[in-house]
Amino acid sequence: MSASSEFGDRRGSIAAAVTVVLLVVGGVLVAKSLTGSDAPPQPDASQAEATTSAPSTQPPTSTQTPTSSEAATKSQAPATPQSSSDFGPILEPSAPTSLTIPSIGVRTRGIVDLGLDKNGRLEAPTDFDRAGWYANGPTPGEFGPAVIGAHVDSKAGPAVFYRLGSLKKGATLSVGREDGSTARFLVDRVARYSKADFPTSTVYGDTGGRAELRLITCGGAFDQATGHYVDNIVAFAHLVR
Repeated sequence: MSASSEFGDRRGSIAAAVTVVLLVVGGVLVAKSLTGSDAPPQPDASQAEATTSAPSTQPPTSTQTPTSSEAATKSQAPATPQSSSDFGPILEPSAPTSLTIPSIGVRTRGIVDLGLDKNGRLEAPTDFDRAGWYANGPTPGEFGPAVIGAHVDSKAGPAVFYRLGSLKKGATLSVGREDGSTARFLVDRVARYSKADFPTSTVYGDTGGRAELRLITCGGAFDQATGHYVDNIVAFAHLVR
């Protein structure tokens, strides 16, 4: 299953396009794993919002269509974010070019485009020093859940999202965009999910009308047999201006 490459079709939910969740991004240590004090930090369990329904690895079969008020907001093509009591600020589509998260020391430029591999998995950046954006999803600041993924480490040591697990609710981050604007986000929560029971609809699904961002990497225990971490760490954030 593939996602449309047109901006106009990337709204509300991208879960239908991601048939298998992130099994690769952020976690391949070819030669060794970091252990003990060198291990990547993990999210505090108190930050994760309780899930009332069982996680699902099967994505929804359809993409939610935005309401007429949201469509009207986007059709105005504003130069600056437009606020709505229903949706909050929403920006026009523009690809990301940089990511800055001051509280965990992330400052990366040259964000690469990511697609899906032949198995429907989100690709990982080939460069451990680069973050990647799911280019068939919303752009950061656009309506829906934009997704940025990066490696947590490599055989050489920490990578871009090494400290993602230590990110806290209330932290701010910014995404530079191709049109020269900056999308600023506030972190809502950070959670760790087993790759075996990844809640696809929670991470990639409908955002309730807001422009949101998902930052994703690997976490949890490192499986020496497979060369991968067993979990994913996901930071949820929403656009504030």
